[in-house]
Amino acid sequence: EEDMYRDAEEIEREKILLCVRSFSEYKLSVAPEIDIMEYCRKEWRGNTPVAKRMRKGYEAVAQKFASIRRVRGDNYCALRATLFQALSQATQLPSWLQSEDFTMLPENLMSKYDWIKQWQLKQKLGKKMGEISDEIKEYLILLRKKWKNISEIKGPIEKQEACDKLFKNEEEEYSLYEALKFLMLNTAIELYNDDKNGRRVPVFSWLLFARDTSSNPCQLMRNHLNHIGHSGGLEQVEMFLLAYALQYTIQVYRLYKYSTDEFITLYPNDPEEDWPVVTLITEDDRHYNIPVRMCQETML
Repeated sequence: EEDMYRDAEEIEREKILLCVRSFSEYKLSVAPEIDIMEYCRKEWRGNTPVAKRMRKGYEAVAQKFASIRRVRGDNYCALRATLFQALSQATQLPSWLQSEDFTMLPENLMSKYDWIKQWQLKQKLGKKMGEISDEIKEYLILLRKKWKNISEIKGPIEKQEACDKLFKNEEEEYSLYEALKFLMLNTAIELYNDDKNGRRVPVFSWLLFARDTSSNPCQLMRNHLNHIGHSGGLEQVEMFLLAYALQYTIQVYRLYKYSTDEFITLYPNDPEEDWPVVTLITEDDRHYNIPVRMCQETML
């Protein structure tokens, strides 16, 4: 339609501005919240069986949560969504983050397993790489510091603002993902050793090491953990590993599994009772978004 009030140049300028704005929003690690059904209508307009299933799935999620926050879709998105949710609701420092030898983990592991020196660190712009153990120690210290600071904030609005600020700081944000990946490696080594020593391990641990590409922790590191964030994301079995590393239950609404037993999947499926729960949404088991604002009637 012809615009009676603005000239072509002004309309063109506004188009450019909208493009820039949507691009900058896309670059946000975790976008501002939007009504969950509004988001669904925008994303799934067609009448294909897939679109209908997705809409039904979103309707079911909307019974529990009012809004959704889009997570940046790179290969870190499972780590990003999980960590953002964990920090958003953190009220105390987890016990494993409080242990005195927590920051000594890289040094201790590398003294036992020489192959960990093949760990691939993210490149820091303008900074020479130090010893791998020093770099990872730095990331672990940062994780503990940020978790402690955010958990001590009492007001929900202030807590949310602190999380948003952290996830706009690329340098810190990606350092935290490296810390999580290293904790996943540590957990995998513990599970592998427990199994070898005849101790009971969760079922996913057998599946993790039954793959041709990860029959031991060294292969897991080389073929999987080193690639997370670069050329690949988290596979299903690695979601279990992440949950164990954080000692959190990760509850996921898997929308393409709507009306099956797998629609709501828990990692792990038999969680410890005292583990906190974080909730994510996925349409395809590759990209994860975050549901927010739990509806009043469903809150305990």
